[in-house]
Amino acid sequence: MKALNQVAIVTGGASGIGKAIVEQLVSTHVFVVIADIDEYGGKQVVSQIETEGGSAQFVRLDVTDADQIEALVLSVHRKHGRLDYMFNNAGIAMYGELYDMSREHWERIISVNLWSVIHGTQAAYSLMKKQGFGHIANTASVAGLGPSPTAAAYATTKHAIVGLTTSLHYEAETFGVKVSTLCPTFVNTSIFSTAEGINIDKVKMNEQMKKRKMMSPEQFARIALRALERNEPLVCPMPFRRTSDIFFTLFPGIHRKLIRFFCNEARKANINTVH
Repeated sequence: MKALNQVAIVTGGASGIGKAIVEQLVSTHVFVVIADIDEYGGKQVVSQIETEGGSAQFVRLDVTDADQIEALVLSVHRKHGRLDYMFNNAGIAMYGELYDMSREHWERIISVNLWSVIHGTQAAYSLMKKQGFGHIANTASVAGLGPSPTAAAYATTKHAIVGLTTSLHYEAETFGVKVSTLCPTFVNTSIFSTAEGINIDKVKMNEQMKKRKMMSPEQFARIALRALERNEPLVCPMPFRRTSDIFFTLFPGIHRKLIRFFCNEARKANINTVH
């Protein structure tokens, strides 16, 4: 990625995939604003980057607050005269059967995972449309590309992000703005251990997650940024995307059996007996 005096905002940049994206951007000489509610973690990342000779800034941000996001986007543009990248990456995970979920559960995950992306996209797109360039990257998930039983609320937010972002990809190109959605598969971050479990034994759930082959956040960040160079509307690491497409289109019966298997495996972590 060629970068000269470029500026990026990365929400959720204090840890996990966000932190890896920050580090990858900094390595290409992009100035990064790390926007996160985790003040300690964010400042630690800035300190590490500066020690290694890079440049970054931490700003405490509550991504559920539209006014805070808009103010951040405008302040970064005023200070630097441009905004090249907006990574709406912050998010949480939530596991549990739908019948166990309350309205409060739904409101919490939609506010953090979906509304934050809408707020960030709206603010950055308005500015980038005026300046005539920029790239918005919204982090969804492979859960946004297919069914995710026992994580339906999480999947709902991620499906919505895919729909929003892939649609805007074509709207925005007229104005010189690029838009991509990132759909990581299983990435080795803390999102699984910090996920909210609703009547779920998190120890069992995490044990199941550890059985799956995971890539590192750094590996995913490299894949993502290379794909952004090509302005891909949807970024999902191979071979999962290809395999998923084949199962969906050519072998729907096999796909359904796999999803039922994953559902039954996940239910083993449910603390209640399923009738």
